[in-house]
Amino acid sequence: MQAGAEKVTRAMRALEAAYLIGVEGTTEIWLVRHGDCYEGLVDGDLDPCLSKLGREQARRLADRIKPLQPRAVYASPFKRAVETARGFSDDVHTDRRLLEIPLDFEDDGSFEFTEKPEDVTARMTAFIDEIVAKHPGELVVVVGHAGAIVNYLCSVMRLEPGQLRILPFYTSVSVVRALGDRRMVGALCDVSHLER
Repeated sequence: MQAGAEKVTRAMRALEAAYLIGVEGTTEIWLVRHGDCYEGLVDGDLDPCLSKLGREQARRLADRIKPLQPRAVYASPFKRAVETARGFSDDVHTDRRLLEIPLDFEDDGSFEFTEKPEDVTARMTAFIDEIVAKHPGELVVVVGHAGAIVNYLCSVMRLEPGQLRILPFYTSVSVVRALGDRRMVGALCDVSHLER
């Protein structure tokens, strides 16, 4: 059975609206991982600045974000996140809820997260809910860390922590659209600004 063009168009617009695409009042949150800070890392530096590579990644990200004129920019208080955010905004608000999940490192190079996934989800969700309430219908950029971002994305996608097997690359952009209590993922770990 062949559907008429009008029916198909209505169905596609309804599907887009279900995912908060083009819906009036929807807040778009860009969750950005900071730029590289590990190239040339010095022993004992627990809060490193961006590396030379990280500064280049942040510059490319800034070229992508500046023309969009985000309404607000938030960042983890770690230097690498703030420095990444300052590449495209002079008005960066920091919040400790955006910090990375604490880690314990083993001698063999492995590590273990020391914060419970539900605690990470709770702090990230509380933060995102606050900025959605504060910036309805606006574009907001949040610069943070891989583990905390992935944990939050799992929650939005209704996955158990650890089920989303993805590592956001440096300065990658993951998009969450929010309206009221609804949250939809619009993009995962986009690094198109690094591919030119």
